[in-house]
Amino acid sequence: MAIMTIRDAINETIREAMRRDKDVIMLGEDIAGGAGTAGGQEAIGGIWGTSVGLVGEFGPERVIDTPISESAIIGAAAGAALAGKRPIAELMFSDFIGVCGDQLINQIAKFRYMFGGNTRCPVVVRLIYGAGMNSGAQHSQAFYNLLTAIPGLKVALPTTPADAKGLMNEALMGDDPVMFFEHKALFGKKGEVPEGLHRVPFGHARMAREGGDVTIVAFGRMVSFAEKAADALAEQGIGCDVIDPRTTSPLDEEAILDSVEQTGRLVVVDESPPRCSMATDILALVSEKAFTSLDAPPQMVTAPHSPVPFSKELERAWVPSPDAITAAVRRTLDWG
Repeated sequence: MAIMTIRDAINETIREAMRRDKDVIMLGEDIAGGAGTAGGQEAIGGIWGTSVGLVGEFGPERVIDTPISESAIIGAAAGAALAGKRPIAELMFSDFIGVCGDQLINQIAKFRYMFGGNTRCPVVVRLIYGAGMNSGAQHSQAFYNLLTAIPGLKVALPTTPADAKGLMNEALMGDDPVMFFEHKALFGKKGEVPEGLHRVPFGHARMAREGGDVTIVAFGRMVSFAEKAADALAEQGIGCDVIDPRTTSPLDEEAILDSVEQTGRLVVVDESPPRCSMATDILALVSEKAFTSLDAPPQMVTAPHSPVPFSKELERAWVPSPDAITAAVRRTLDWG
């Protein structure tokens, strides 16, 4: 296996897909990078560096720099998908889904249903999200919960380089629209990546840590924080299951419920604010289907119900921390 970053795993996966299938195209702002500047195309490869080299290999007809218009990007991707292409549309920041909400919610998500399965819309929308990079309130939100609520959309959140490749391949080889959330603070995370056509099925969670005392379900970047908390607790003799759902739609309910039935305790860690979040969704799931297995009230570790601060110090306090996760685990153990 090769060692690479999540950024490089995404780039490699898209490159391999475009080589396999001429119908795979890319659309987004500055994804050719540097066009019209002294550096020329590919000088940047997108502001996140995930499309470096692609326009040089596949040309501007398949790696399409778009106007600064999320509505145009997603609208064009939807039309291309209906016409037989497999578009990958990049939204530079997931915060901008409000600009193209109609195309996502009322069009892409509904095509297959409204036309009785006689059409398909295999769009992969890459949404760069998350706090921790001092990007301000309008460029730092985690909106995977909002799109998880929309029937017809699949939602993936890779947290390792291997899953970035495996989930992207799964998205590109399916016939449904996929919202592919990439945390900006995880692009540099390194790990082993299988070679070849590595695929990770949607709806299959990853057990990041195993232990018998408390179940921790975490999303996105919070998986790494949960792993840190679990490792520190393990040194004190407390074992935690850390579950990375990988996808929120479909959600691997069985993995979560099986773990809670064994541990009797649940902590959910979610970067989104607490109201109508994935944390509340998981608590509702466990309360409904595994209530008698619980030995303590479930705990949520989330961001506060406020915009993401721009100040580095305030942003650091806003983001859920490993210490906050550790404290929540201890509350479940000390209850009663």
